[in-house]
Amino acid sequence: MFYETAKNDHGLPYNPFKAIVAPRPIGWISAMSAKGEINLAPYSFFNGLTDHPPTVMFASEGRKDSVVFAEETKEFVCNLATWELREPMNETSAPFARGVNEMEKTGLEAARMDLLLYDWLSELIFLKDRDREVFTSCRVRIEGEGPCRLSANVRGGGIDPERTTLGADPKAVTFHQFALERVTDGWRARVVIDI
Repeated sequence: MFYETAKNDHGLPYNPFKAIVAPRPIGWISAMSAKGEINLAPYSFFNGLTDHPPTVMFASEGRKDSVVFAEETKEFVCNLATWELREPMNETSAPFARGVNEMEKTGLEAARMDLLLYDWLSELIFLKDRDREVFTSCRVRIEGEGPCRLSANVRGGGIDPERTTLGADPKAVTFHQFALERVTDGWRARVVIDI
C-alpha cells in the first residue's frame, strides 16, 4: 500500500501511520509543573533511543500538559505500564483539565521519597563511573509530600590519579539498613554503600 501522509489518501477508517511500528511501545509519562501540578498520560510516540547513556523520548501531538510541564522543569518520568496497570493507564488518557491529578483520579500513588533518594544516589555512582568524577560537596532539596521532587547541586571534578586518592570506590547503593526520616529541620538518611 502506498499513500501520501500529507494527503492522508489511504482510504482506511483510521490513519495507519501509528501502526507502522508494531508492536508499538506506549510511553506512560508523568511530569510535574513548576507549581507542583501532576500530569500522567500515555503517549503513542515513545521509544528508547540508546542505552549508553540511557535515553528515552516521547512526542506529543499538540502542547499537552506532559510536554509543557517537562519543558518547565526539564524533567519527566517514564513509567512501566504492565498488564496489571492497563486499565489505569487507559483511564489516564482521558482529557482531564490542567491541574487535575491523573494519579489521584485513577487511584495510583507516586514513588516513595526514599526510593527517589535511592535512585538519585545510584545515578551519582553511575556518573562517577561514566565520567570518572569525584564529588566533594552536595546540597539536596526535597519538595512535596505525596508526589515529590528531589533537586541537588553537586560539586566536584575529574579524578586525577596524581592528585586524587580514593579511600574507597563506591559500586552501588544498597537497601541494607536504608532509611529516610523527617526530622525537625529537614530529613535524615542512612545509606550503606557497597564498595
